[in-house]
Amino acid sequence: MTRFIPEELEAARDRLVPDVVADGLRVLFCGINPGLMTAATGHHFARPGNRFWPVLHLSGFTPRLLKPSEQRELLSYGLGITNVVARASARADELSAEEYREGGRLLAEKVARLGPRWLAVVGVTAYRAAFDDKKAVVGPQERTIGDSRVWVLPNPSGLNAHWTAATMAEEFARLRVAAEQG
Repeated sequence: MTRFIPEELEAARDRLVPDVVADGLRVLFCGINPGLMTAATGHHFARPGNRFWPVLHLSGFTPRLLKPSEQRELLSYGLGITNVVARASARADELSAEEYREGGRLLAEKVARLGPRWLAVVGVTAYRAAFDDKKAVVGPQERTIGDSRVWVLPNPSGLNAHWTAATMAEEFARLRVAAEQG
């Protein structure tokens, strides 16, 4: 993995990271917003402590552990990645309530246009803020966007100590099974 000095990471602030998307995906995973490591590399969930890629594999979504630099391979599995808020920041708490709401509006437009079977938002706090649903919990939601169902997953950040990789993988696997069933 490339090492970045703090100035290089800071230079990535506010950068946009292209989505990994296609029409008709099985699952479109949606992060909160790109971190500085993601923005510096151009690869989603690139921070070494982030558990997204290991959990994706442990849950059975991918046949092997992918590296962030292999993110485009997700498309061959019917999977994609986007974010609630497009701009990169060091921490999610740097985002305003308005950015979350506008991100939710833009995300809903994107999902309606792309038509994934499932939108999977990784982070219940981000989902609540983006969709003004204060009572949302991890799991399938009542909300749909067009024909797309919505599932809230735990945030795979290493800072989310409430969930282990194993318990996250169980929740991701519940979504995988639902996505396979249609």
